[in-house]
Amino acid sequence: MLRLRKIAVTGGLACGKSSVCRFLKELGAYVVSADDIVHQLLSPNTTLGRQVIQLLGAEIVVNGQIDRLQIAQKVFNHTHTLQTLESLLHPAVYAEIERHYQEALTIRLMPPLFVAEIPLLFETKKESDFDAVIVVMAPDALCKQRFQETKKGNGDEYTRRAQQQMSVEEKAERATYIIHNNGTLAELQQKVQEIFKQLR
Repeated sequence: MLRLRKIAVTGGLACGKSSVCRFLKELGAYVVSADDIVHQLLSPNTTLGRQVIQLLGAEIVVNGQIDRLQIAQKVFNHTHTLQTLESLLHPAVYAEIERHYQEALTIRLMPPLFVAEIPLLFETKKESDFDAVIVVMAPDALCKQRFQETKKGNGDEYTRRAQQQMSVEEKAERATYIIHNNGTLAELQQKVQEIFKQLR
């Protein structure tokens, strides 16, 4: 039986990881996103949600939902609290990624690839769980501009969050494949298609 290859997509802030994953999905890959999984798991009614509320306080619940902006403000400049939060989130996220992988194996027409978009892949030392790692890179000024446009954050927020991650250059050194996202969406799509052919 053919084994379904597990591919991780990572990179810096607002570098185009989601666009790369969208193109891979269009090519038939089974795609999951760590950020989406966190969003799903962080409900006041889940075990994880209750643990996070216990850690950070009931004020992180806004209009019946756990507010990620409130979480960010709570852990800002509080390294120990951030580490405790991550010790709750990361195992739950990777368990859910594995559940999705096992689910993908049961699909009658098995997808050509299993792809997980994981911003903190190297920081969580989980790269060995995957057959290949794609690192998406883009010029810092462009990433900063995209972050401000799509994430509704300011330049200071971008800098703070970027400093909490491993440098993109260091991520690139550990990559199996590197995608330079410094052109048009059509050019990015072409680069994704080329890597997809190599990974199949």
